[in-house]
Amino acid sequence: METVISSDFIAAFVIGLMGAGHCLGMCGGVAAALTLGIPGQHNGRRWPYLVCYNAGRLISYAIAGAIIGSAFAGMAALSGHATALVSLRLLAAVMMILLALYIGQWWQAITHLERLGQHLWRLISPQAKSLLPLKSPAAALPFGILWGWLPCGLVYSTLSWAAVSGSAASGAAVMLAFGLGTLPAMIAVGSLAQQLQQVLKNLYFKRASALLLLMYGVHTGYIAIKQIL
Repeated sequence: METVISSDFIAAFVIGLMGAGHCLGMCGGVAAALTLGIPGQHNGRRWPYLVCYNAGRLISYAIAGAIIGSAFAGMAALSGHATALVSLRLLAAVMMILLALYIGQWWQAITHLERLGQHLWRLISPQAKSLLPLKSPAAALPFGILWGWLPCGLVYSTLSWAAVSGSAASGAAVMLAFGLGTLPAMIAVGSLAQQLQQVLKNLYFKRASALLLLMYGVHTGYIAIKQIL
């Protein structure tokens, strides 16, 4: 079981890292915009804001992972069936395959997941926007916490792995690993690292990343099916 859980952490980190192009599209503009209005527009002034903003995002991801991990672990325990989490793992494998197809720009079906969080986001979005322009790095932390709930197919796909983690702590850890994987893209945007941004947005990079995720998803699904049968 420890090996499976460890692989989930690695998979979550890789999803965040390989989904960099999606992160740039969804949150990149926010990462760049949050530093507008900061006196003395140089990197030394931006870093505290970027660190606090991204720390806030990771806090939200961890909270969501803990909630999902705890809820599904509880349901699995109540069901009394040992195959409950294994079946969920098969679903997580399917989600990873769909995510790979999305990142590779072959099939965009996973974007329909983002509609699920639109109602919640309508309530949160005004609160996040009310914090702009940021007055201090401390204000970037709650801004990041709120923005972490932005509807995102990439996040929702990773939450399926948090769901099969078996506990609140493991679910939080899976989502934290995912958040850490997104950091290179988000820091690149905020610090204006143009060369890294170009690599992350490159279609060949996206498709190479997608193929790796696709193979891992198929492998995970195969193992889950064997355990069910």
